[in-house]
Amino acid sequence: MNKYSDLQMMVYASLLAALMAVGAYLSIPIGPVPIVLQSLFILLAGLLLGRVWGTASVGIYLLAGAFGLPVFAGGTGGIGRFFGPTGGYLLGFLPAVYIIGLMSEKRKNKVLTDVFAMICGSLLIYAFGVSWLKVITGMELNKAVAVGMIPFLPGDALKIAAAAFIARSVRPLIGNGRS
Repeated sequence: MNKYSDLQMMVYASLLAALMAVGAYLSIPIGPVPIVLQSLFILLAGLLLGRVWGTASVGIYLLAGAFGLPVFAGGTGGIGRFFGPTGGYLLGFLPAVYIIGLMSEKRKNKVLTDVFAMICGSLLIYAFGVSWLKVITGMELNKAVAVGMIPFLPGDALKIAAAAFIARSVRPLIGNGRS
């Protein structure tokens, strides 16, 4: 990769980190875990930037929030968010974007591969998120799943469909810079 490509990918990673923050700001509180748009941009980071730059993008986002910038759900921030009910979801973003990026790199521009990768990534986010929600609140597992996963499945299906469409449209603009 040349310096121009590295700079280009840094800009894309930063842009997607900013979009994650905007997506998190648009928050609908429905319980301990709000409905947010940020997961759409997590999915897109993996699809468009690949495992390395997608993970860097999510890392930038999480670090910004950890340092107190108001980038988490509802315009909140701070390291304490990682120890609250949504902390597992936040931490689950990293392995999710990595897996999405890895899977989409193996079979570039294949919609079914992208959809499967995003389903796997979403399941990872839920695994981290629901597990942490259970621990932090003391809920039974079935209650944590009912509160922290089930209400979000229809929206996540729409986000996966939207991300697949967006990725298919945007990939030609990004070029071969992703790795």
